[in-house]
Amino acid sequence: MKIYTKTGDQGLTSLIGGTRVPKSSLRIDCYGTVDELNSYIGLVRDQEVNATRRPLLKEIQDRLFTIGASLASDPEKSKMKIPDLHAEDVALLEQQMDEMNAVLPELRVFILPGGHPSVSFAHVARCVCRRAERLVIQLREDSFVADLVVMYLNRLSDFLFVLSRQMAHDLGAEEVTWQPRM
Repeated sequence: MKIYTKTGDQGLTSLIGGTRVPKSSLRIDCYGTVDELNSYIGLVRDQEVNATRRPLLKEIQDRLFTIGASLASDPEKSKMKIPDLHAEDVALLEQQMDEMNAVLPELRVFILPGGHPSVSFAHVARCVCRRAERLVIQLREDSFVADLVVMYLNRLSDFLFVLSRQMAHDLGAEEVTWQPRM
């Protein structure tokens, strides 16, 4: 099977359900950004400091594929069965954050992204997640998007922030605080 079809050469692509849309459409931007996020999660997963978290990060990547399939579907035409999110997916992120926060020092100031390259990757993933969330919320203004998609992306960005702190803690890296110039 060839990977290229040449059907997108005119700037259009097909949603699940067959609807052709411009590649510049908000829906395409949404699931493209979720795909970008998934790639960054893979980079975070591959960091040695996350060896014990790899199964969890792989599960998150799986959920992002689920979100991508949802966003790639024409909500008015798709009859194809696609996977869906569950409330338990959001609850898992919350539970993981609670466990990490239990061992982290209380945060009373803003921290700057960085401190170690592995930590920086997690912060980049967090920022891409926030962008995906903003785009999906914008899409929801005019088209159906499941509430759990927005909730999951919102919790995931929080999770990635806490994960970056946990990674810094595990690596013995300094959390650089923001010192506002007054």
